[in-house]
Amino acid sequence: MNPLPFLSRREALLRTGGGFGWLACAALLDRTGWRADAAPSNPLAPRKPPLPARAKSVIWIFANGGPSQVDTWDYKPELQKRDGQTLEGFDPKTGFFPGQVGALMKSPFEWAQHGASGTWGSDLFPHLCKHVDKMSFIHSCWTGSNNHSPALFMMNTGITRMGAPCVGSWVTYGLGSEAESLPSFVVMSDPLNRGLPKGSAQNWGAGFLPSVYQGTWLKPSGEPIENLKPAADQAGDAQRAQLDLLARLNRRALAQSPIESELSARIESFELAYRMQTAAPEAFAVASEPEHIKQAYGLDQKHCAHFAAQCLTARRMVERGVRFVQIYSGGMENQQSWDGHRDIAGNHRGFALEADQPVAALLADLEQRGMLKDTLVVWAGEFGRTPVAQKADKPGRDHNPHAFTVWMAGGGVKGGFHYGSSDEVGYKAADNKVHVRDFHATLLALLGIDHEKLTYRFQGLDQRLTGVESAHIVRDIMA
Repeated sequence: MNPLPFLSRREALLRTGGGFGWLACAALLDRTGWRADAAPSNPLAPRKPPLPARAKSVIWIFANGGPSQVDTWDYKPELQKRDGQTLEGFDPKTGFFPGQVGALMKSPFEWAQHGASGTWGSDLFPHLCKHVDKMSFIHSCWTGSNNHSPALFMMNTGITRMGAPCVGSWVTYGLGSEAESLPSFVVMSDPLNRGLPKGSAQNWGAGFLPSVYQGTWLKPSGEPIENLKPAADQAGDAQRAQLDLLARLNRRALAQSPIESELSARIESFELAYRMQTAAPEAFAVASEPEHIKQAYGLDQKHCAHFAAQCLTARRMVERGVRFVQIYSGGMENQQSWDGHRDIAGNHRGFALEADQPVAALLADLEQRGMLKDTLVVWAGEFGRTPVAQKADKPGRDHNPHAFTVWMAGGGVKGGFHYGSSDEVGYKAADNKVHVRDFHATLLALLGIDHEKLTYRFQGLDQRLTGVESAHIVRDIMA
């Protein structure tokens, strides 16, 4: 047997030090997902899109309750002319209240053309109308349910039942996150005591995907995230030692049962929570923004200050690498959201006043920072509204799954572009119809994801956001 080679003290220190250096390097590479010799242990490690991507993050303004397309962005001169007439062939079961169907009702708002594109917009959005040349409008969207909860689930998860992963979860599952110390997917709800959207957290749940991909809901008041500050007896080295022990135990269990994906997600969730204790308070500190930025968003305006803070938070999130942000305008019950069954004029005027300036400022802010080109901003609700009135003391409009308008800006879409159309009074999608599945496929494509290949094995099937039915990408809106 050959004797062990003699090592001088200098050589021993060099080799030992180099070994520790490689251990540290391996840990860092593993955290970011770039180790070549093993699968990343962090399920949120950033991943390169499989296809060329136009956008790398999404901010979705969800107009909860179903805004009226014929009162916002889908101008119908024929509807104005035929005010008070009966709409022949109208199905009274289109909406939720078949016994309250009235005659055609013209839009109560003033309309004008804006921008070089000549886009028609109502006077609900004086600020957003200045940005129509940044937006791509899809006027021919449709869905399969006239009820809020199923329609919300459809818009968020691709099916009308609860329990499926939402769009934000699919996106972070496919691409991971560049925000190492913040959630990959953030959700903000209406803060004015109006409640959560119908279906609540199921709208941003991860479903059968590992729970690490579910949305992180920010509380509307107080500390945005509960338990962000460590307990007095758990700070510093004591907390770190506890987490290290917990991680070792979980990894030992994972080695014995490697198919238990939830353990890997649980390990990362503990580590993320630990890192967030330092990063999150700074990211949420909108008060630290310059005064001109806060004023542009409307933080000094009582009617929109709450939504302004959320839009500004959204910009700060994507600026720090967060992949997906969703902001809900409107809460649970009818008049507490864009659900204008009664007094469509008062309902939409109020919610537009809250959202118009903040969202317009968000577009301008992203653009001047050079972020709009790879941040996709989406405005969409769960369905549209009928062109006929719903009878009430102040008439409103009932639900309409047959036609609604979605707009997108930035993130590789054409500016001042219009795709598809509804019929002459805005009742049904007519030309180039776009189902919710098509909208989802298009959103994924803008992020560099093939909707047919983004799958997860569950219950013996390769599940996907767009399901097994055909879905087409609306390539015409892509720049």
